[in-house]
Amino acid sequence: MAYASATTAPVTPVVARRALDMQGSLLMLVFCLALGLQQVAIKWVAADITPLAQIGIRSLLAALLVIAVAYMRGVRIADARAVFWPGVAVGIGFASEFCFVALGLGFTTASHMSVFLYTAPVFAALGLHFLVPGEQLTLRHWTGIAIAFTGIVCAMAPTGSSVGGPPVPDLIIGDLLGTMAGLGWAATTVVIRTTRLSEERPVLTLSYQLSIAAFALLTIAVLLGDMASIQITPAVIASMTFQTLGIAFGVLLLWFALLRRYLASRLGVFSFLSPVFGVAFGALLLGDPLTWNFIAGGVAIIAGVVLVSVPGKRRARETSRPRR
Repeated sequence: MAYASATTAPVTPVVARRALDMQGSLLMLVFCLALGLQQVAIKWVAADITPLAQIGIRSLLAALLVIAVAYMRGVRIADARAVFWPGVAVGIGFASEFCFVALGLGFTTASHMSVFLYTAPVFAALGLHFLVPGEQLTLRHWTGIAIAFTGIVCAMAPTGSSVGGPPVPDLIIGDLLGTMAGLGWAATTVVIRTTRLSEERPVLTLSYQLSIAAFALLTIAVLLGDMASIQITPAVIASMTFQTLGIAFGVLLLWFALLRRYLASRLGVFSFLSPVFGVAFGALLLGDPLTWNFIAGGVAIIAGVVLVSVPGKRRARETSRPRR
């Protein structure tokens, strides 16, 4: 769908979004499985190519693909210039998110990163509470935030260290970086909701995010010498192919396509399977140790995020109406 020219009013067709059907549920399952594998894929080949270099390279390749898709859908340079500064802001937020993910995976496990990254909806809700009219938090939301932050403290507790995992100080540093990644994700959400990007096509926003992330992360990787230490192996090729086509390009475009067809509230609840799959894959494929305090804290984090994210009955009815 292309926007009208600058001399005419943009027209958005009425789209009746519906509850998840069998096809939507299967696609969301694919979405959650892919995101659950993301940290595992990065950690799997970290000895041959650093996480920072991985994310920088995949962002560059995916940016080229997304820009091509955006052009085919009618996005032009003038459209990008019209939202330049908000685009730069979301790009910085996106880059910071994955910079913290990359750095954090050098200290903590893929399972821990999968959970702490998903603190983003809690931080986004706090930001929107102060910046967007109509997004003020209710008692249920504040309860969810309290539960989530209690879960963060519990999951990071050093008494839960186990044999075979990273040293406790490293684990705490990595978990803090994972939480910072969640903050970066949340900042991106707040910028989109509070600027003209909320009315723009997702491919334009994603083009900014991937392009700026590629430039920033590859620059840092070069300065740190990460690009010179890359070892090309079959595992690296497989991981980078999956991350580029499956995550940075395919999964994100799939999410936007699902949002156009199904109710966002239904998709949001389903998406909380992603950190669950992330923990499971980390334990099964990488042998990540799972401690009782991390499991209890992770459950509390996800429960708190669900309380914050799931709309009430009135809001659900409002969001189910097609946007004109």
